[in-house]
Amino acid sequence: MSHVFLLRLALDFTAAGLLLAGLAYYWLDNVAHELIGTGMFLLIFVHNVFNRRWYSTIPKARARGLINIAITLSLLTAMVLLLVTSLMISRTVFSFLPLNGGYTARQIHTLAAYWALIIVSIHLGLRWSVIMNAVRSKFGITTKSTARAVALRATAVAIAAYGVRSSFDMGIGSKLVAHVTMDFWDFENSTLGFFLRVLSIIGLYASLAHYTLKRIQNRKRRESSGVAASEPCG
Repeated sequence: MSHVFLLRLALDFTAAGLLLAGLAYYWLDNVAHELIGTGMFLLIFVHNVFNRRWYSTIPKARARGLINIAITLSLLTAMVLLLVTSLMISRTVFSFLPLNGGYTARQIHTLAAYWALIIVSIHLGLRWSVIMNAVRSKFGITTKSTARAVALRATAVAIAAYGVRSSFDMGIGSKLVAHVTMDFWDFENSTLGFFLRVLSIIGLYASLAHYTLKRIQNRKRRESSGVAASEPCG
């Protein structure tokens, strides 16, 4: 495992962490929120520089690759919307730009942010096997362990269950359709609770993506084995 890959992984998780922090707008002041957003977009730019060759593979993609392309392009769309509206409504970092974003731009900004959260979670889940292989390689874990696998799956189930509850607690459904509500998180009462709930929502969608992909892969392996077994010997 190369040091470059580990660096890329660290930068990607840092960008995801900045997205998470940026959602806590009412915990931060506007300056901190804009600086966090600026840092996140710089890391996203670096991510795309590292992965620039991926775009050349789009015309050659097959069925499995098309799912990855759809998720990635959806994330790109959400991030572009987030960036454009950020520039339009900036009151500090980019206030010098001759842009004027009003209430609609703020609505789109919030909508894009929460869709980005969901799509990033799915994006993470689709690459979870690669991440876990990197962790195993880093710590020299070469043997399989049933106990470890059971513990990890039980943890994933618990996080996903809490993620379902958190989705209702935080009104994620309303946020994903830009439905205006007066429900705002009370950061004075519980700041940690906000981040735990958002992390559990990330875990929910990442788990759904990861295990759905594994199920599809396992089914294809069984189908391939069945086809190979049914072929007559030459």
